Amino acid sequence: MGDSASLDQLAQVVLEGLAASQPVEIEGLGIFYPAPHGFRFEPRRGPQVFIAYVKEDQPLAERLFDELAAAGFYPWMDVRRLLPGQNWPRAIESAIETSEFFVACFSGNSVRKKGGFQAEIRYALDCARQVPLDDIFVVPVRLGDCAVPRSVRKEYQYVDLFPDWVRGTRRLIGMMRRQVVARKRAG
Repeated sequence: MGDSASLDQLAQVVLEGLAASQPVEIEGLGIFYPAPHGFRFEPRRGPQVFIAYVKEDQPLAERLFDELAAAGFYPWMDVRRLLPGQNWPRAIESAIETSEFFVACFSGNSVRKKGGFQAEIRYALDCARQVPLDDIFVVPVRLGDCAVPRSVRKEYQYVDLFPDWVRGTRRLIGMMRRQVVARKRAG
């Protein structure tokens, strides 16, 4: 974006959404909300967390999304962030690249399934090679009793979100908060 025609188009999309009483989110920037006298803008706050999951586990992935958002993170998952008509393969790669954490949700459904989930994990593992060695980027979580693939298990400790969801999410969120503080200190 950079030319005035593109900025005008962006402004038009925002105005149309607000006129229809719909919030308008601009990825990486924030959300415009309709308000009685114009609009209210909430900038994006918190580190971005990419949530990788398979369709069969969507309800649990959305529950995790909501809890991460409530904890002050900016979770990213396809069904909540992709826009109609958006080039989804490129948007997903971009979201993985710009995330501070990549949470891979493993379950009996995901470990046997071929497709996008596996591709997202492979891409995240490639991205993790560029992260400083002491930083945590890839965070495997188990949604249920299943085997974490050997290639992931041999390098990354996982968090169980079962049988105690509250304990597991508390552990996950605590680790991410400590990492954010440590990264700020490191500069």
